[in-house]
Amino acid sequence: MKESLKSQYLLTLFFAGIFLLNYPVMALYNKNIKLMGIPSLYLFVFLFWLLIIMLTYLIIQNTKSKKDD
Repeated sequence: MKESLKSQYLLTLFFAGIFLLNYPVMALYNKNIKLMGIPSLYLFVFLFWLLIIMLTYLIIQNTKSKKDD
């Protein structure tokens, strides 16, 4: 993967993370509902956070594997 393409993916992921973890989107999940005993807001915050971390890892790993070849 080219360095500029990697930078674009990471920047896009950054802005997606800001969008997903910002007030208007989080307000959608601020309901008095519990899923598996966890309030829905907390569950979705940690799921979005985990998704962002996993996608960042995949972007970085893909770049390293292409660079090594």
